[in-house]
Amino acid sequence: MKYNFFLLFSVLFNVRSFAQLPAAEASGYVKYLFGSTRYPLYSDRFEDHLIHARLNTRWYPLQSLTAALEFRFRAYYGDSVDRIPGFLNMIKTQHEFADLDEVLWNKSKTLGYLETDRLWVDWTKDKFEITVGRQRIAWGTSWVWNPTDLFNPQSPLDFDYEELPGTDAVRLQYYTGAVTKIEAAVRPAKNFDRVIAAGLISLNKWDYDFNIIGGIKNNRWVFGGGWSGDILDAGFRGEFTMTQKSELLPKYSILPVIIPDYTPLSSYQNPVFSFVLSGDYTFPNSFYVHTEVMYYNDGKTKNAGLFRQEALDLGMLSPSRWSVYQEFSYDITALMRGSLFGIYDPDDNSCVIVPSVSYSVITNLDLYLIALLFNGASMTQFGDYGSSLYARVKYSF
Repeated sequence: MKYNFFLLFSVLFNVRSFAQLPAAEASGYVKYLFGSTRYPLYSDRFEDHLIHARLNTRWYPLQSLTAALEFRFRAYYGDSVDRIPGFLNMIKTQHEFADLDEVLWNKSKTLGYLETDRLWVDWTKDKFEITVGRQRIAWGTSWVWNPTDLFNPQSPLDFDYEELPGTDAVRLQYYTGAVTKIEAAVRPAKNFDRVIAAGLISLNKWDYDFNIIGGIKNNRWVFGGGWSGDILDAGFRGEFTMTQKSELLPKYSILPVIIPDYTPLSSYQNPVFSFVLSGDYTFPNSFYVHTEVMYYNDGKTKNAGLFRQEALDLGMLSPSRWSVYQEFSYDITALMRGSLFGIYDPDDNSCVIVPSVSYSVITNLDLYLIALLFNGASMTQFGDYGSSLYARVKYSF
């Protein structure tokens, strides 16, 4: 699928014309992000600039039919493009079935990238709904880590992608009640080992929402569930999964010969069990507290940083056995909110601390300041990232 500047700017600057069509609407934003990063392997800081534009459209040709097209354009300029090997692959969202993106330019210090991350058609009939195309299928109940999100895993540190990734899938939903349903989804792939096919049953009991899931992901069976409710006005959520043991991935089989004491995650001989527990509470003065804990029985207790890519290939949200999240937020004024959260690995004593401040300058114009401060020894979960400072201006339309 090929794009060009004429297509990009003609769409962006004709949003109002599209929105005036019968049964159609459009929205989006334009953001500028400045970042300054110090990596442990480099003596100087990396300074980067990003222009990020997004357009979301909806079309309602019939009362029972909805179509969506959403895409985002990113223009990078700075040291990361020039000095980080494979930077383009780092920012691309990988899709198994269809390539709907285009590199507009790729020079020594600048890169332009356009991608379609939503393209779907939805049809409803009474209690039945079917959605076909690139969409987000979010089955998780927790707010930081979601092991039951088989289709769209996310990173809590990706602060600049509010919409989160989508997947190419067919999704069927049958609503058995106001808050209960039966659901099935399939993500095709060119290689059968990458196919995901799963089902979900959603129930409501004792003022709690319960999910039960089961299916196949990457040629391994998976079973799990989650819940969401509250205890004494405090939110209480959780998830768990049980996954078939993984086969040893060939590209990691040679590493034990090169690295002493290296045992690949994919050589684990028992089913993989994971769970997440989450709780949060908002006080009357707007002070907010959120705690979340994640566990993997096959997670590493040392040198977790060496297993980061393998964990990603296996669909794990972290290579570590334990991860602890803690957040505090507060409305400083009616227009300004401060937040501080951290993720800690208790086995290797590495962590990341993330302070941020958001401010609504005027209607539809927001300012956001955030820092990602990583700390830990080399090869720990968070020890090799350094520190980053960001400033963002966002205009929504």
